[in-house]
Amino acid sequence: MTNNFIMTNSFNVSAGIAILSLIFCGAVSVHGLEPAVNLGTVEDFVILTKTGVTTTAGGFITGDIRTSPITAAALTGFDQILDISTTFSTSPLVEGNIYGSDYTSPTPAKLTTAISDMETAFVDAAGRTIPDYVELYTGDLTGAGEAKPALAPGLYKWGTGVEFTGVVKFMGSSTDIWILQIAKGLTVGPGANIILEGGALPENIFWQVSGETSIMAGAHVQGILLSKIAIIFYAGSSLTGRALSQTAVTMIATTITC
Repeated sequence: MTNNFIMTNSFNVSAGIAILSLIFCGAVSVHGLEPAVNLGTVEDFVILTKTGVTTTAGGFITGDIRTSPITAAALTGFDQILDISTTFSTSPLVEGNIYGSDYTSPTPAKLTTAISDMETAFVDAAGRTIPDYVELYTGDLTGAGEAKPALAPGLYKWGTGVEFTGVVKFMGSSTDIWILQIAKGLTVGPGANIILEGGALPENIFWQVSGETSIMAGAHVQGILLSKIAIIFYAGSSLTGRALSQTAVTMIATTITC
């Protein structure tokens, strides 16, 4: 074990073959080779919640928004216009469609499936074992990629909350995966910024947050937010990725694109 992470240093040939066989079956991972979290039908949405989505003017969402089992009445601030099909609404603040559980079939059934897929993805991300990094930087990622080494691909685990201000960099290729298991909340400080280098992609970064996710004013985050509780975006914040909450998402002049 090194200072802030765990990784395998050596193994014999037969053990190595066994480990590699399991990797290709998706059963285990080694440093930097964590399998992606399967989002299922959630990949169709940029925001998905169970108890509603609230926004204010000044922001813009690129992608579909859905909420269930709560009805479309919990989608506030969008000035929705119900489509003639009554299966979805549109909004001047959304480049995409808005769906509520009380819209016409087949919308309710699709939403039920999506919520189930979101919960399954959360359990998958939370249940990964053999972390590559444990309690890295004691939960303060501030300066990763600058004063501290950038975040390499792999499985990260914290028994606390995670926070950062300033810049945080993820360094890896377009096929690399990051899964960040956070036992409490995630707080992104005002004006903080995530930068991806080496070809890293936001769709390969999974923030599994067991508490509340707070993106403070002017901050920019990248990745898939899998939050057990609310995701709160403060004034002028932004996300490149998806906001998936098992409660609600609230936004103030927020820009989100996948």
